This record gives sequence, structure tokens and C-alpha cells, in this order.
Amino acid sequence: MVATKRLTVDALAEALMERTGHAFADRQRLQRALTHASARSSHAGIDYERFEFLGDRVLGLVVADMLLAAYPDAAEGELSLRLNALVNAEVLAEIAEEIGLPELIRAGSDVRGLDGRKRVNLRADALESLIAVLYLDGGLEAARAFIHKYWRPRSQAIGAARRDAKTELQEWAHQAAGAVPVYIIDSREGPDHDPLFTVTVKVGAYPPATGSGRSKREAEQTAATALLLREGVWLNKGSAA
Repeated sequence: MVATKRLTVDALAEALMERTGHAFADRQRLQRALTHASARSSHAGIDYERFEFLGDRVLGLVVADMLLAAYPDAAEGELSLRLNALVNAEVLAEIAEEIGLPELIRAGSDVRGLDGRKRVNLRADALESLIAVLYLDGGLEAARAFIHKYWRPRSQAIGAARRDAKTELQEWAHQAAGAVPVYIIDSREGPDHDPLFTVTVKVGAYPPATGSGRSKREAEQTAATALLLREGVWLNKGSAA
């Protein structure tokens, strides 16, 4: 749930210091970063989106650097798969929930009751905003410390690298159902510079699976991964997390 009770600037900073381990110097900026456009006046609603934009790039940089160090022999394709599995909206929303961020987001009444995909996106965006403020307030090391704390265990839990999910699914679909996977774009949201695609994949009579990503291909890969894991394909081949 998005908070209905607004904390003072100092109370917000104290709450987030406990969650991030960083003492924020610019507390007004922190408040702006966690104030959704729906809760701001029309002339001052751009900060939130700008923070998301920056936080997404900082997260990608730190996670990519972490993966390069952890897997020195991995090829670019493997690293890309691992990166995509760690920076998608579902993972961000999960971490936001883990640190209690949703209760600190200031938002208008029209978005407080969001559910499903829109709620996931809101939480993911807020976490990206928080990462941006950590970077602006304490430099890359402050952001890195926070990201390593919550993303490193997840990166280690991924286990052995998987094959390209779409290729794996296509081969399995042919063998298991004599069918070809069909990908359907359910939605495209967000600004042109930072879109979010949601894609559903269908294989014969099997239940469909859905995934999201910053590009059509990433969303397709996420959907294919979801179906492969659900059907136990990678587990059976010793490649599941």
C-alpha cells in the first residue's frame, strides 16, 4: 500500500537512513524523489521521473560491474541474461517491499489503490528514485553499498547461467507440444526514453506466461523464462536457480 499519512522531511530521512544505512544531507531532494507526480502541483512534477531515469542507469552500472567481477569468464550474452534477471521491475518491486518503501511513497488518491502491474511499476520506479538520491547525496559508493546489499544475494541465487530463454523455449515447445511459441505484446507503457513492455507467450495448450522488460526482447525473454521455470524445464536440465 502507498502511504496515506505523509511523514515530515526529517522523519522520512530518518526512516530511510535505517533502511539504506546512509544519512541524507539533502532531505528536501529525498522527499521530492519519493513524491509521485500525482501528489505534486502541475508545475513541479518532473523531479520524480528524472530521478527514475538516473536511478535506472546507476543500478544498471553497479549491477553490471558486480557481475563482471563475479563472473570473469562469462560471455556478454550470459552477462546480459543475468543483468536482465536482476534489474527488471519485479525484482525492484520485491526489494522495495522488503525495505518497506511503499509506505513512504507520497502519491495522490488516484494511485493509492493501484494493483497488479501498475503497483509493481510504481514500487520499482520509487526504488530507482531512491537509488538516484543515494548517488546524488553520497556518490557512487553510497549507491553501490545499498545495491550490493540487496542485489548481490539475488545474483548469487541465480545459479548456473541459462541458455537464451527464447531459444530454450522454442526447442522445448517443439518437443513437448509440437508447437512454436507465440509472443503477444500486452502493453507498452512509460516515456519513449524509458519504455516498459509487457509480453505474454503461449505454447500450444499450456497456460500462458507473462513477463516485462525495458525492451520488447527483454520482455519476451522474461516471459519465456517464467514459462520454462513453471514447467520445470530448466530444473529438469539442472539449470534452474
